Amino acid sequence: MIDALGEHFETVQTPIVDLIQAQTKDPFKVLVATILSARTKDETTSKAVSKLFARVHGPADLDQIEASELDSIIRQVGFHNEKTKHLKALPGALNELFGGSIPSEIDDLIKLPGVGRKTANLVRVIAFGLPGICVDVHVHRICNRWGYIRTKTPLESEMALRAKLPPKHWPVINSYVVAFGQNLCTPRKPKCEICPIYKHCLRIGI
Repeated sequence: MIDALGEHFETVQTPIVDLIQAQTKDPFKVLVATILSARTKDETTSKAVSKLFARVHGPADLDQIEASELDSIIRQVGFHNEKTKHLKALPGALNELFGGSIPSEIDDLIKLPGVGRKTANLVRVIAFGLPGICVDVHVHRICNRWGYIRTKTPLESEMALRAKLPPKHWPVINSYVVAFGQNLCTPRKPKCEICPIYKHCLRIGI
């Protein structure tokens, strides 16, 4: 299944956070892009981060930019007002808690403004290449639809996957399943007729 998902992944647009890492190799920019991507389509996030990273290159720039200018730049992303507040608070939190560096541990990352477990896992995997399982709505929904796990919340799904999914697949599960969920295994009217792993699916809808 992982091989089939990987082949499908190669045929679709790369998720924005993976793209930022490939282009910049910068944990700060991966973190910011991940915060902005929450509840926002990748196409919209891509436009916002392109504008933002033309102006902001590190925590010091983010600290100096006016909140009104920052909000204007990222206005197209979902919940931009909330994300503006989180990003403005980010440099101070990094300096106070981690000496200005981006931490790699999940328990440290979730101390930062605007960072929950999903974002923390994604930054850990994408920016640092360390083990983690990022469970968003796609991963939670689809892994339950497959019947691979039986859980009620994304946190339960993360813990279930940590217990069941071989660690070698952890770095790719989010990217593969998100691409799969956005393009084939959609919440309504999934494209089962062209699904590469249909024969493995128990089709337990959630």
